[in-house]
Amino acid sequence: MKSHYSLSLLFLLACFSAFSQDKSTPAPLSQGYYITVAAYRPGQEGFVDRYIARLNQTGLHAKAGYDWKRKFYLVYLDYYTDFNESIREMLKTRKQGGFTDAWVRVMKGEMMSEKIDLLVENKTVEPAPLEEKVTAKAEETKPVEEKKPAEEAKEIVSVSQRPMISNTSNSVTIDVVENPKADPVYRPQILTNTPVFLSLFNPTNNKLVQGDVEVIDGDRHKLITKVKGNDYLTLPDPKNKSGKLFLICNSFGYRKVQHEINYKSTEADTLQPYVSLVGNYYMIRFDMVRIHRGDIATLYNVYFYNDAAVMLPESKYELNSLLSMMNENPNYRIRLHGHTNGSAHGKLITMGESNNFFELTSDVKRGVGSAKDLSRRRAEVIRDWLLANGVASNRMDIKAWGGSRMIHDKNSVHARKNVRVEVEVLDE
Repeated sequence: MKSHYSLSLLFLLACFSAFSQDKSTPAPLSQGYYITVAAYRPGQEGFVDRYIARLNQTGLHAKAGYDWKRKFYLVYLDYYTDFNESIREMLKTRKQGGFTDAWVRVMKGEMMSEKIDLLVENKTVEPAPLEEKVTAKAEETKPVEEKKPAEEAKEIVSVSQRPMISNTSNSVTIDVVENPKADPVYRPQILTNTPVFLSLFNPTNNKLVQGDVEVIDGDRHKLITKVKGNDYLTLPDPKNKSGKLFLICNSFGYRKVQHEINYKSTEADTLQPYVSLVGNYYMIRFDMVRIHRGDIATLYNVYFYNDAAVMLPESKYELNSLLSMMNENPNYRIRLHGHTNGSAHGKLITMGESNNFFELTSDVKRGVGSAKDLSRRRAEVIRDWLLANGVASNRMDIKAWGGSRMIHDKNSVHARKNVRVEVEVLDE
């Protein structure tokens, strides 16, 4: 039996040596974090070479390596030893390089010697000299068909089961050793042990979209939390019977997107086009679609000083989103609808000669007016800000409603949401 283990080990070392010396075959990946853009099965080495050549013609420095754990050739653009740095650079690659499905492959440094130690415990075998060439036609690489994890577990074959070839003389000796049966080990990847990446993406211009994702308990239909998109995170456990979560993406200028995912049986969700298991995390894609003619979006994150048609500084972020929408499609024509909380007359503060959109300067104009007047002036100040940033006046209309279309009671805890400006798309 000892000779059988020796032959097994010699064959494995020889194959590994031949593998590493073949210039056309990617070397095994070492420990680290790889920004990966493609994966190929064994037998597709030609595709690997051609793809790398095509990428490098554009000025990139793509390389390839073999992922021993998953048995794939990976094409990667860069390599890092720090996880956080690799994530930052991967996101830049998606946004600036156009590789929208790029991911970080984490390699934990599983070396061939470790695999050999698992096969041959407490066995000391001298490796074959490098000048001795071992050929094994029976071990030629063939394309590997994809198998389900359960099937792979049933068909795990160690080197000791395969034909073993000795080249210590001119003759070739082949021996076969039966491998003991073992129960498969399979750990399902669910949201309890696997993070997610929430990808908010505009496929029209291949750009990331900034926005929030609401996490909703699918049984109780209650908000659990709100998180930022385009980030790695661990979703909270809904602690409900079904494990169902709703993920609702809101980003100004885009239609709302809702996805469903199950906390307890997440792998089954990969049948959906918006969920995929990428390495050691799930990617959930939100393909964002711009609002169209007839759609109305609310500028909920544009705020005003009390009784004033002057915006608070924190309004700039969503105003920039509106400006981007108008610049992205020059055919957009919009109507700005102004609303207030209640219909009472009161103070009315407007901008002074300094035209400071975001501060109550000393030259502001103070007066009185109706709720409808206030709602009109607030819509107008947003229009004026867009004009100052290059949007033509004939692309914008104004409609003032005062407090006639409140969405909450004026005395409720949500009354502040009545104070809003809505954007209606008239033409595109």
